[in-house]
Amino acid sequence: MPSRDWLGLGGRRALVMGAGGLGGASAVTLAALGAEVLVVDRDAGNLESVARRAKEAGGRADTLAADLATPQACRAAVAEAARRLGTIEVFLHAIGLNTRLPVLELGDDAWQAILTLNLSTAYWSGQAVGRVMCDHGYGRMAFMSSVSGLLAHADHAPYAATKGGLNQLMRVMAREWARSGVTVNAIAPGYIETDLTKEHLAKDGVRQGLVSLVPAGRLGLPEEIADTAAFLLSDRARFITGQVVYVDGGRVLV
Repeated sequence: MPSRDWLGLGGRRALVMGAGGLGGASAVTLAALGAEVLVVDRDAGNLESVARRAKEAGGRADTLAADLATPQACRAAVAEAARRLGTIEVFLHAIGLNTRLPVLELGDDAWQAILTLNLSTAYWSGQAVGRVMCDHGYGRMAFMSSVSGLLAHADHAPYAATKGGLNQLMRVMAREWARSGVTVNAIAPGYIETDLTKEHLAKDGVRQGLVSLVPAGRLGLPEEIADTAAFLLSDRARFITGQVVYVDGGRVLV
């Protein structure tokens, strides 16, 4: 039976950007596995929830309130995290937004907002964290992608474009930083039960329609994404880099 610290995350200094559904679940899992976690979000309620759940799970997550919509804000958050943690050894970017509209109905403001939040924040924060990790000679980095980065879902144009772009950004980072002891991967969830998807799933026929597309016959849970994140951010995954790991019950197979 593997020990609680089988993943080697005990004492690892971890920065998680995004305290909502998947980011929050991942932060709690990392804390429960003994990592020193700092989670960043602009929503005080999300931060309080993560801190409370981490404590209930036997760990601890510190919090930092910040709006990460600019390069300056992302870099300042990374600098503050490095100051608090001492360095950054583990990094998860789990910030995302989706507006479900056909291309012909999509406005410029919606396009730009999704591009900034989903992709630009990943670049700004990933670059800053990558600099810390490369200087340190060690790092485990992961970005929350989506099956939409591969599949052509209708009404998902900016979301799909940012996730596809994120996958390629991650691959270039992985190639450039591998010799510095830094691994970079992406997690691509399928349809997951979160607070962000709750309203959409409640619409007539939506849940049933999505479940019908999943060979496993159900939607995923945030904890299943968090478990994958914990593995990729651990030393057990030290020879895995530049990969998009699909956690989707087989969705991309059909």
